[in-house]
Amino acid sequence: MAPSIEPRHLMADAHFHLFDFIQTSDGLPAAVEAMNEAGVDHAMVNGMAVCKKWSSWDPVEPKYYLDDDSRVYPYSATDVLVYEQVMSLPGHERRRFHPFICGFDPTDRNAVDHVKRMLVLFPNFWQGIGEVFARHDDLTALMYGEPGRANHVALDPVYELAAELDMPVSLHSDITSVWETQNPIYLSEITEALHKHPETKFVWCHAGVGRRLVVPTLVHDLRRVLAAHKKLYVDLSWAVYDDHLVLNGQPRSNWLELMEQFPDRFMIGSDVVASMTSYVSTMTRYYVILDALRPETAKRVGRTNFLDILPQGAVGLPKSALRGSLAP
Repeated sequence: MAPSIEPRHLMADAHFHLFDFIQTSDGLPAAVEAMNEAGVDHAMVNGMAVCKKWSSWDPVEPKYYLDDDSRVYPYSATDVLVYEQVMSLPGHERRRFHPFICGFDPTDRNAVDHVKRMLVLFPNFWQGIGEVFARHDDLTALMYGEPGRANHVALDPVYELAAELDMPVSLHSDITSVWETQNPIYLSEITEALHKHPETKFVWCHAGVGRRLVVPTLVHDLRRVLAAHKKLYVDLSWAVYDDHLVLNGQPRSNWLELMEQFPDRFMIGSDVVASMTSYVSTMTRYYVILDALRPETAKRVGRTNFLDILPQGAVGLPKSALRGSLAP
């Protein structure tokens, strides 16, 4: 389908969920059509790391994690679903998608085993890990067991494997809580992970913010953390756009200055979840930011920063990396 309006910028989508919270999807053919219309030639693609439970006491099936109080649980099959969808595309379209592994519990010390299984079962397919749900506003409260944290011991071997294989990690780690409006009380969780894993490429989803989070020092905090950690990148999707980046349709000057100071560290994303209905409008809204940046910075933020963090070669593991029946 030819685009209805010629795109002003060629873009890459650094944050796209093919499946929603009940693991349904419009499918990749619909995604390709929407990407073409929006001027997006490459996209990160992951499933949805959790599935929403339909509890016996709820007469209406929830479609979104906030639809009711039922829990969400880790859903490892989402990665297999992504593989099936991507491999069903013709080769020239398949190359536009960059699959990330997300279907594991970030508080399980065996989480790295799932990542290894995916790399063995589907070699030369995966290019990153995530979106990993650590702190995530209301979603955290709906998960079974302990809350995820960027510095959780279960994630250390995942980060180490990512560095070994040159795979970026897309990490959702809220910088603070809904009830704390003055201090970024969870910032230390991600900075500890960054200090401990200096060779791992981290993409900090939504610049560390989510729904109802008030962070008056966000730009200052980002400047400090970006200066200290050379392999930290910032994904400008979802809540950070509406609540911080843009005011009354215009980009905020302090954010533009930050992006010009670190032109190779920011990237854009749709954070679309399964449905492509809003994809074009979500991606083209970045035009107001890209138009306000220097042309070279706009190209980096809009497209090349994401592509540059991907592995340069094929990624896989031998069966000997596994424990149990899949091992030789």
